[in-house]
Amino acid sequence: MNIRITLNKLLIYTFVQSRKLLKNCYPQLLAICGFFLLCGLVLILRGQNPLEFYTTILVSGFSSFDEFGSVLFNSTPLIFTGLAVAIGYQCGLFNIGCEGQLYVAAFAATLVGIYLYLPSILLVPLCIGAAMIAGAVWGAVPGILKAKFGAHEVINTIMMNFIAVALTNFLVTSVYQEPNQMIPHTSKIYENAMLSRLGSYIPYLPKSNLLNDSFVIACVCVVFCHIFLKYTRWGYELRLVGNAPDVAAYGGIKPGVVIIWVMALSGAIAGLAGVSDVMGYRYRFLDSFSSGWGFTGIAVALLGRNHPFGVFAAALLFGLLNKVALDIELLLNVPRGLFLAGQGLLIIGLVSIESLKKKNK
Repeated sequence: MNIRITLNKLLIYTFVQSRKLLKNCYPQLLAICGFFLLCGLVLILRGQNPLEFYTTILVSGFSSFDEFGSVLFNSTPLIFTGLAVAIGYQCGLFNIGCEGQLYVAAFAATLVGIYLYLPSILLVPLCIGAAMIAGAVWGAVPGILKAKFGAHEVINTIMMNFIAVALTNFLVTSVYQEPNQMIPHTSKIYENAMLSRLGSYIPYLPKSNLLNDSFVIACVCVVFCHIFLKYTRWGYELRLVGNAPDVAAYGGIKPGVVIIWVMALSGAIAGLAGVSDVMGYRYRFLDSFSSGWGFTGIAVALLGRNHPFGVFAAALLFGLLNKVALDIELLLNVPRGLFLAGQGLLIIGLVSIESLKKKNK
């Protein structure tokens, strides 16, 4: 009898929570469905079968552990940048500087990995720590300018992006470039600084798959951000400053201080996207290595409603779309740029639905 009552309560709780989740996330679901329907309509207008398009997505993303591992690999840097943007947004800050933050972080990790030869148990944390410190410093500068002088963080972070990309470009082409190489990149980091591929210890995942320990770090970051935002005093202060800075100041919280450390934390998390490339994939710093992860992170955070678990899900979706874009171009002769441009329409649709939702309240 008690077991039956417990099961009934569990079913009722599950139903209530599912209904609440659906109610909160229906703009995202509508935008995603609209995106895939629009893709199918474009294919019909091109005289192609949309079912082949949907089948290609399923096969390319989920037909094997190898394919799904590639989706997770593409999603990893977007998880970091999406979390970085979401953390800032919760405090009322719009961090558009993730691109610059991940560049300086990647370069810092590279320098430590090249010039320090230590056991892996020491060198890997040192490289990651150097990257997070570099990203935090690069993020803190716009925070200080906003807190002390009222300068808007959007302008400052955009300018910091230009500086970071130009600075690392100069360093890698004029100072640290590997000799006798046409492509501008540094020499390799020590093997002890490299992250392991998950295929080396996870069954059924090929060792050749690029998915590596940076994805595990990303998952830890998602859980950390959720606990930090919801269950810690600092998370409460962060959200209070974002929602009601005057109330926060009246309660003894210093909004300027919070703004500075939030931007530093956001930059540190964004810097981990650079770690995933340098320590988990290329094992060196390559000039212009990012495919716009810092800017795509804005869309990921928006689609994920600035919630850590929502960011994780949105990053998986964008990782899937990036993974299958090339396959669709090769198999269906659909221009990759056209498919990627549809991702922009996905965000426009989401913003429009959110606006209508607010007006109807």
